[in-house]
Amino acid sequence: MFKRKVIAAAAMLMCCAAVSSAQIKIGNRTINAGKALNAIGDVASAVTLSDADIARMCRESVEWMDAHNPIDEGEYDARLKRLTAGITDADGLPLNFKVYYVIDVNAFACGDGSIRVFSSLMDIMDDDELMAIIGHEIGHVVNHDVKDAMKSAYLASAARNAAGAVGGTIGQLSESQLGDVAAAFMGAQFSQKQEYAADDYGMLFAVKYGFSPYGMANSLNKLVELSKGEKASAVQKMFSSHPDSEKRAAKMKEKADKYVAENK
Repeated sequence: MFKRKVIAAAAMLMCCAAVSSAQIKIGNRTINAGKALNAIGDVASAVTLSDADIARMCRESVEWMDAHNPIDEGEYDARLKRLTAGITDADGLPLNFKVYYVIDVNAFACGDGSIRVFSSLMDIMDDDELMAIIGHEIGHVVNHDVKDAMKSAYLASAARNAAGAVGGTIGQLSESQLGDVAAAFMGAQFSQKQEYAADDYGMLFAVKYGFSPYGMANSLNKLVELSKGEKASAVQKMFSSHPDSEKRAAKMKEKADKYVAENK
């Protein structure tokens, strides 16, 4: 396997471990994401964020991450294009897909419809599992989870930098502030309810586009197993850091069984 290096924030979006003491490396700078997130309450009442503000931050953050990660244009990109051919939107939100050629096992979606899949995740997932994960990520966008995560990420960054909150409204983010927002966004945590809802969306998304209903359960089980072995550091506890990962997998297996039984 080729050696790959993460240039941007090497964290995770879907089921993060606690970030209270996380040190995230971005370029030559180290960010204490936990300290930043703990400061959210200090500025929440002073900052007004509109939907347009959050949409712009999503777009700018993805542009920042695209600029700081190697984007694959070879086999991985071809595979993703094959799998997502004809998938142009989710509930009216235009989607765009790219592959980061990096060692981390991960994927994320942003509120502007950008879906980013990491090549090492593609290495270990078959097509059914990969499409379920992509659907899970899109589910977080459709269910507005990502919108809340981006808002929290901005507030954390503004609190730490004492910038970006001018006159109670959002200001233009600098290059370093975009890096901070991206790091906090990639370290966002979703609730148990949000994760289960995204699992459901991921399964139905996969089925809608002709993939196996078991992809979601199988991907969860695979990530749990990988987290226990030699690939644990690369997995970044993507799913398995969630305390109910195995329960989630079992629940999705039951739902897949039910779907199959009802659609014979």
